[in-house]
Amino acid sequence: MMSELATATWTEVCRKSQLSPGTGVCALVNGKQVAIFWEGISDQIFAISNYCPFGKVNMLSRGIIGDFKGELMVASPLYKQRFSLKTGQCLDDDSVTIPTFQVKLEGDSIKVAA
Repeated sequence: MMSELATATWTEVCRKSQLSPGTGVCALVNGKQVAIFWEGISDQIFAISNYCPFGKVNMLSRGIIGDFKGELMVASPLYKQRFSLKTGQCLDDDSVTIPTFQVKLEGDSIKVAA
C-alpha cells in the first residue's frame, strides 16, 4: 500500500530563496488560495488555507506568525484570531478549523499537495 504522500499530486508554488523567514505568501493551487509560511527559527514550511472564516476574506498569508503556548501559529491581520500552522485549529475558538495542506521542500522548490 502506497503512502498518502507518495500518491499526492504536488504543485510547485515558489522557491524558498524567494521568501523571507517569518513571512507568508499566497499561491493558487488547484483553484484554492493557499498561504505558505516559512517559520525561520525552526526552519519549517507550512501551508494552510488563505481564507479567514472570521473576516470572510482571503488574507491569512499577510498574518503575523509566532508562538502561542508552544504552538506555531498565524494571527489573522484583520481580527487577530490565531490559527495553528500545523493543524489549522483556531486557538481562540475551538469550533473553527481551517484546511491545512501537505507541503514539502525539494532542493529550493516548495511544493504543496491540494
